[in-house]
Amino acid sequence: MTTLHFAESLRELVGGVDVVLSDIWGVVHNGLESFPEACEALHTYRSRGGTVILITNAPRPADSVQRQLRKLGVADETYDAIVSSGDLTRLYVAEHPGRKMFWLGPERDNSIYRGLDATTAPLEEADYIVCTGLYDDETETAEDYRGMMLKARERKLTLVCANPDIVVERGDRLIYCAGAIAELYRELGGEVIFYGKPHRPIYERAMMLAGERQGHMIDRKKVLAIGDSVRTDLTGAREFGIDCLFVTRGIHAEEFEGLDQLDPNSVMELFGHPPKALMRELKW
Repeated sequence: MTTLHFAESLRELVGGVDVVLSDIWGVVHNGLESFPEACEALHTYRSRGGTVILITNAPRPADSVQRQLRKLGVADETYDAIVSSGDLTRLYVAEHPGRKMFWLGPERDNSIYRGLDATTAPLEEADYIVCTGLYDDETETAEDYRGMMLKARERKLTLVCANPDIVVERGDRLIYCAGAIAELYRELGGEVIFYGKPHRPIYERAMMLAGERQGHMIDRKKVLAIGDSVRTDLTGAREFGIDCLFVTRGIHAEEFEGLDQLDPNSVMELFGHPPKALMRELKW
């Protein structure tokens, strides 16, 4: 299939859908403000018996993500549960007691090891790296960390990436994330473990939580993912075997100008396998 289906509303896509796995950043908010229509759409879907699990590459635990959502005006009633790449990274740290961790990321992400028996150490003494982002994502890029990554590779350190995103929206700007450093490290020959979309563990965790709320195992044919990234949301949904609604107002907004005029070859070049449907922004 190379044609694109443009949907006007979520309601036309969720007949027979028991569970929605929705991205947060770019779909529900842009880092500075929430999108009221998107929140209303998810809340309305829930009120009609559907389950909404928010899945995010945020390098923080779910409770920290929830606090941010509340600050941005996203009501708890918008969703049933949150699964973050930070949660999965914390599991890795917890399963490696006694090993020294070099933490690379901004101070706001320190909840990644809060409450864990984790020993932090300089790069020269660490057993592995946990990367939650850049120290200063307002001014830096992954290239600023090339020297550090070369030293890490020399020591053959594993880098655990707590946010596979390359970039994310912050207002009307694109900000580099941990995924940019992780990809650089991989290009340099370093070993990387990715937690978060498009990798399978975050979807398995989300499906488990959805099943608990529905009271039965979830049929993947009755699941709809929503996201704004080809690399993480669309690829992750496709590889996990679930449909995807693609929101075009997010990080790829400029690329999607004139999307409805694309020929089949351009569609394949942009998406690979197209999503179930596209919508500029999520609404009921």
